Amino acid sequence: MNVFITDLATFLPGPPISNQQLDDYLLGADRISTKTRKIILQNNGISTRHYALEPGTGRLTHSNRELTAEAVRALCAQGRCRLDQIACLSCGTASPDQLMPGHASMVHGELGAAPCEINTANGICLSGIMAMKYGAMAVALGLAENAVATGSDLSSSFLRPSFLKPPPNPEAATGTPRHPAFSFEADFLRWMLSDGAGAMLLEKQPAGDGISLRIDWLEIVSQAHHRETCMYAGGVKEEDGSIRGWRQYDHIEEALAQGSFAVKQDARLLNRAVIQALIEESLPPLLAKHDLQPEQVDWFLPHYSSEYFRMPLHDQLAAIDFPIPYEKWFTNLKTKGNTGAASFYIMLAELFASGRLQRGEKIFCFIPESGRFAVGYILLTVV
Repeated sequence: MNVFITDLATFLPGPPISNQQLDDYLLGADRISTKTRKIILQNNGISTRHYALEPGTGRLTHSNRELTAEAVRALCAQGRCRLDQIACLSCGTASPDQLMPGHASMVHGELGAAPCEINTANGICLSGIMAMKYGAMAVALGLAENAVATGSDLSSSFLRPSFLKPPPNPEAATGTPRHPAFSFEADFLRWMLSDGAGAMLLEKQPAGDGISLRIDWLEIVSQAHHRETCMYAGGVKEEDGSIRGWRQYDHIEEALAQGSFAVKQDARLLNRAVIQALIEESLPPLLAKHDLQPEQVDWFLPHYSSEYFRMPLHDQLAAIDFPIPYEKWFTNLKTKGNTGAASFYIMLAELFASGRLQRGEKIFCFIPESGRFAVGYILLTVV
């Protein structure tokens, strides 16, 4: 592709929040939620995370556009590109502040910089990689002198009790509330997700000093053609596996009563299908296409939502004859949490600034999303 990541920056709101402090920010839990929390926290391996929430009140301290703009400002403050020199701004998120306009437009407005091209990538965890690919293609094709790509999520906005509990009288809206908003499917993600933003500078040439990361290839694969929806918001999953979107209801009150706006995860489907769909079915053709061998990989950056998936991922890679030993893995899930579309940016930025990367090393990146099972694979070379 002949495009280089020449700098990275992140923004994580507020102080690190421990598992013991969760009630201060998410405002407590009832008996059912407490039981779910114990199970999830025992398995996900997250010790601290960040929320754009005010402790004690649950009020938001930042919007998503503000989180993203802070990451871009931090990137530009490092000196390789001024705000008014950004040629293309490509932003990915699962949690924009509004339905319209697009997230990139709102971030650009928040930055208040010079005119530039914008692109919004919509999705879940993979939206940050979609934004990165758009920016990289714009630079590679000579359509933009540079690009700033971002991944961000304000997941805490969905995690507050008001988004998880049904209205006082949902029967009045629906008659038969078959999909209560406060359910395991919604509460499961309450103890998994957190807030953050990351930004990267993409250029045609490597930096004159320090390291850069050459993008050797970036592939995105969807398995939605034969997989039902697993993670969703803005709709209800019906018994046949289809999604009924909030606008398909006759009245907004009915959509609210059915819990349409809670973020939900079909945890059983996730456990059953995610490794098979995104490793076994998706990776072998890419390895053959790019003739990548496991011994060529010096660093493996896997974005996974929980330590629960660490061993299944390791074992499935071995099962397709692409074993990567744990000593080559790099993740900061334990300290930064699962920040959705920002996770890859936050993980890569930490490794980039660590001083551990050496010229010629190859970094293999795995970024899945369980929405309807899609995955991004990236190969980078340190230059």
